Amino acid sequence: MKGNMKLILTMLIFGSIGVFVKKIDLSSSEIAFLRGVIGSLFLLIASFLVKHKPSYQALKENALLLLLSGAAIGLNWIFLFESYHYTTISNATISYYFAPIFVMILAPWILKEKLTSVKVICIATAMIGLFLIVNPGAGGNSGSQNHTLGIAYGLIAAAFYASVVLINKFIKNLSGFEITLVQLMAAALVLLPYILWQGNLHFAGINSTSIIYILILGIVHTGFAYFLYFTSIQELKGQTIAVLSYIDPISAVIIAAIFLNEGMTLIQMIGGVLVLGSTFLSEKLELKVSKKGQTPTISP
Repeated sequence: MKGNMKLILTMLIFGSIGVFVKKIDLSSSEIAFLRGVIGSLFLLIASFLVKHKPSYQALKENALLLLLSGAAIGLNWIFLFESYHYTTISNATISYYFAPIFVMILAPWILKEKLTSVKVICIATAMIGLFLIVNPGAGGNSGSQNHTLGIAYGLIAAAFYASVVLINKFIKNLSGFEITLVQLMAAALVLLPYILWQGNLHFAGINSTSIIYILILGIVHTGFAYFLYFTSIQELKGQTIAVLSYIDPISAVIIAAIFLNEGMTLIQMIGGVLVLGSTFLSEKLELKVSKKGQTPTISP
């Protein structure tokens, strides 16, 4: 399979995550923990099969950053899954794609990057788009949903994902595959004491449907999708990766409309276009200033 087809398949898999999460009868922290465990086991087995040997010295040197970023990934998943529970997948996905805007806002302080006028316009445009999405009574409101809270959870997830992007810029001498494998393991390790403390780790009442969906989430949406992603980006240019990555949010909206009968108002669609358009432009700017050969950070 060619690189572009593998990346398209990866983004379509990512785009269907929300539908599966909504059908799992577990708390968000339990889902995130099991996703980290199953996904990291899959990638660990894959690394053995392809005879990939990581640099243990590099792992040791970046241990603290990998642990922090792994914890951020775990929290990122928890808030994203909570967002799916409280609002539509469309709202959750688009608010989650606010992450590049957060990176752009924080970059001048953390990475010492210049905040140009174009970046300011991107931030302002995304803010306007978000204002249009947070529209009371829109997007198929129902009594069981709190869209404002769901979007807020999506933005918190985006903030944690932005922290992962920023932390990864300080990790040296490790490939994207190695970084992701360790981060997934760290996410599960950090989440374990949290869910034990919360008393959430009990699966006695879980039904067979939830078991099947959590296995699919861990194996297909995490392990297989991440492996597919890293094998595809070796064959593609950064610009191509950036463009094809937007198949994820677009497919998420379409899949939710087909399988969950979720919809967006015209105003929210305009807001979504403004958010995704501004994040696309911000990523395009990032590609111009990033080092050649730098591995993009994957999502979600």
